[in-house]
Amino acid sequence: MSEVLIKTQNLKKYFWPDAGIFSGQKPPVRAVDGVDLCIPTGRTIGLVGESGCGKTTLGRLILGLIKPTAGSIYFQGRDIWKYNGREMRRLRREMQLVFQDPHGSLDPRMTVGQIVAEPLIIHHLGGHKEQKSTVRELLNKVGLQPQHVSRYPHEFSGGQRQRIGIARALASRPCFIVADEPVSALDASHQAQILNLMKDLQDEEGLTYLFIAHDMTTVRYLSDIVAVMYLGQIVEWGPAQQIFEIPLHPYTQALLSAAPVMDPLAGRLRIRLSGEPPSPTYPPAGCRFHTRCPQAHPECADHEPQLQDWGAGHLARCPFAEF
Repeated sequence: MSEVLIKTQNLKKYFWPDAGIFSGQKPPVRAVDGVDLCIPTGRTIGLVGESGCGKTTLGRLILGLIKPTAGSIYFQGRDIWKYNGREMRRLRREMQLVFQDPHGSLDPRMTVGQIVAEPLIIHHLGGHKEQKSTVRELLNKVGLQPQHVSRYPHEFSGGQRQRIGIARALASRPCFIVADEPVSALDASHQAQILNLMKDLQDEEGLTYLFIAHDMTTVRYLSDIVAVMYLGQIVEWGPAQQIFEIPLHPYTQALLSAAPVMDPLAGRLRIRLSGEPPSPTYPPAGCRFHTRCPQAHPECADHEPQLQDWGAGHLARCPFAEF
């Protein structure tokens, strides 16, 4: 087991309705509701789930971009919300974000050189000449040309823009990167290129990733460990190979059954969930998935299950899980 880089304990983030005459009577949106997560150094954690399950909120909590309602976030064994101003500034160098939208995340008024150099300037990393050299080195590392420094984002394709975003994230020499659906806006060929680039960079730089996605195929390719999230909670966690070969939670099984396969005649059973995901403002009592679960038992509505270890670090929030 690798050394733990980031750990969360009972992490929660609730959003209350905007101020208004009746807002005090409304319950909060439970975007993240009691998440325990362990991210080993140099590994990739794939975080998957439906839209609205809390994946992006969890990533922003870990980065310290928003403050949790409850719980703790530890970076290298220390609670990040106990850092002073200087220590928090240092933490910003160690943790970076690659955005989902490769166009909207880049300032159209800045050149590529200015975009990639911005973290270097903010964190006072090197002099002017050294920064220019670093920018060219980073562009080369992500598969772009040094002459691209003077161009603007609109002059590039979606895949190239995402490479610029990755170069910017690497500029401060971080050890941890949250990649929030970094390939979902790209076509298949560019997706493969970006995923291969991320793998190569991880090997070269020793990076640790939290890879957020809803596409099980990309998660399987990139991840060492997979965490499945539903309605603000982790419902399954374990080594990627075990999650994909022996999914234990009914929700994970449904997600995998919906993923596209190379052979349409393979005969895989498609699990169709009934109804819409419940509101995170009013989560169901007991197991949060029982209202849509094809394997639900009567007691599922009465008791909220906890994550149980089914062996080899494979955990599932379902007492009726079966191999």
